[in-house]
Amino acid sequence: MTRRDESAEGSAAARFRLAPVGPIPEGAVGPAGDARRVAVTVRQAGGRVLVVGGFVRDGMLGCSTGEPDLEVFGLPVRKLERALQPLGKVRRIGRAFPVLRVGGLALEVALPRRESKTGPGHLGFEVVVDPGMSFEEAARRRDLTLNAMGLDPLTGELFDPYRGARDLARGVMRATDPGKFPEDPLRGLRVAAFASRFGFTADEELHGLCAGLDLSELSPERILDELEKLLHGGEPSRGLRFLAATRLLRFLPEVDALRGVPQDPEWHPEGDVFEHTLLAVDRAAELASGDQEARRALLLGALCHDFGKPATTRERRGRITAYAHDAAGAPLARRFLEALRAPRALVDEVEALTRRHLAPAFYPRQGAKRAAYRRLAREMAAAGTTLEALLRVATADQLGRTTENALAGRFPEGEVFRERAEAAGVFRGPPEDAVSGRHVLARHVAPGKAVGRILDRSREVQDASGETDPEKILDRVIPATPGGNER
Repeated sequence: MTRRDESAEGSAAARFRLAPVGPIPEGAVGPAGDARRVAVTVRQAGGRVLVVGGFVRDGMLGCSTGEPDLEVFGLPVRKLERALQPLGKVRRIGRAFPVLRVGGLALEVALPRRESKTGPGHLGFEVVVDPGMSFEEAARRRDLTLNAMGLDPLTGELFDPYRGARDLARGVMRATDPGKFPEDPLRGLRVAAFASRFGFTADEELHGLCAGLDLSELSPERILDELEKLLHGGEPSRGLRFLAATRLLRFLPEVDALRGVPQDPEWHPEGDVFEHTLLAVDRAAELASGDQEARRALLLGALCHDFGKPATTRERRGRITAYAHDAAGAPLARRFLEALRAPRALVDEVEALTRRHLAPAFYPRQGAKRAAYRRLAREMAAAGTTLEALLRVATADQLGRTTENALAGRFPEGEVFRERAEAAGVFRGPPEDAVSGRHVLARHVAPGKAVGRILDRSREVQDASGETDPEKILDRVIPATPGGNER
């Protein structure tokens, strides 16, 4: 083991007040309690457990901590497996190096290891497990110093060979080993996500290391995962600014294309489309609900909503316009998310939110009737979303500016849109179909395509008129449907 670094000494410029570290108390429940049980068991077998990574970092920041990652020093894997058996069934998972899962415990147990880059991608590493290595050597493979700390859950001893606590207090990100940092290009996205989540800044050396990374060897799924972590942070704009400053944004070409695209200063005094998008994603983060799927669609919708502006922006008679950028951006949002292998339902939803993000502002201005709100609700429902979700994206768009209304948090048209959508009964979903197949068949219509045509037409009549009586709707539809009443 290595020496103990007591705290964030010398951090006169500290930005964060770190919570004191200590042992996990006896009687603790949940993942922390499981970590203590494993530590006691391993100590009895002659080894030592350290809690590592994000659990230590987040605990020192006073943030909620997730499942602790454990590293066991001093025991070979087979002896460790035998030692853990009294706690539950032990399973090995992972191909590159052994990670143990113990039945009934909410954590994973690993052994310290060395990693050497041998090829592209996250699988292109040679891994050597060595339970006899020091924590200092084991922690060298970690990306940032603030992630390279270990905590003994039984004694509370903090192992901090790279002065991560000092950097954490200052809010500064430094590479643990600058020579090994570039081995996994995903680390550039992780740095951006930490900037968004915690407000951390990269030091000059780390900034340069990230600028030299090539994300093209990463799988789309890994990029999407880190992009979503960035967007789900408290201030997504910080992470996106970092990607722009290090030129990593070029690997997200639809986002990169927003940089330098001008906007009319009357509507967008904040600057170009990229600057507006940064403000919009920050507002979206503030508006997001606790529902994970709704939050995901909102944040990605805010990111994608103006993808159509680079292709549609024109200067006419001294004014900058981007007519039909909403329609132009929808297929670009689909292409962007499909390239990242996003789930089909999410792609459909974000495409629809992009296509219609201007509706909550335009419908009240244009005096749209209830029928228009009902049709829009059905259009959104077909893409798996609602007018409520659409309004959130539109609100992020409208407040993501530096106009007087936006700075005051006002979106008057949005309030009207909500009132009228609720009055039409479609704010959280379209109206139920008044006419069903049984109603049509009761009119002696032969089963087949004619039934489907009548149902479609009945839905149109219902949306246009607000009528909910199936018989009155069919009275208007069947005479106008060729062959509709033939058997």
